[in-house]
Amino acid sequence: QVQLKESGGGLVQAGGSVRLSCVASGRTFSNYAMGWIRQAPGKEREFVAGISGNGGKLYYKDSLKGRFTISRDNAKNTVYLQMKDLKAEDTAIYLCAADVGGTDPPQFEYWGQGTLVNVSE
Repeated sequence: QVQLKESGGGLVQAGGSVRLSCVASGRTFSNYAMGWIRQAPGKEREFVAGISGNGGKLYYKDSLKGRFTISRDNAKNTVYLQMKDLKAEDTAIYLCAADVGGTDPPQFEYWGQGTLVNVSE
């Protein structure tokens, strides 16, 4: 079992930046990939970014490359999502996810509760 807890969401103005954090527990953190998925109001969930266990492989939704950066600190059991130049269409609940199965690209089995990022214009 893996438990995930996100933080860092809130209200931000368009053009601004925010960093989300997710702390994991339950398994050896460096052994599994992590990622971020988002769900906007009235829309399906979509993949945002992923990172391998050692941080050596990164995955991004193509349209978010350059604005979003995923990283991890294995000593802190934490994965981050740095978002910049935010737009109204980035408004969503952002969920942290874990892939313990070792697939490439990651296929997530565990999910956090999510944190809301609300971008105002």
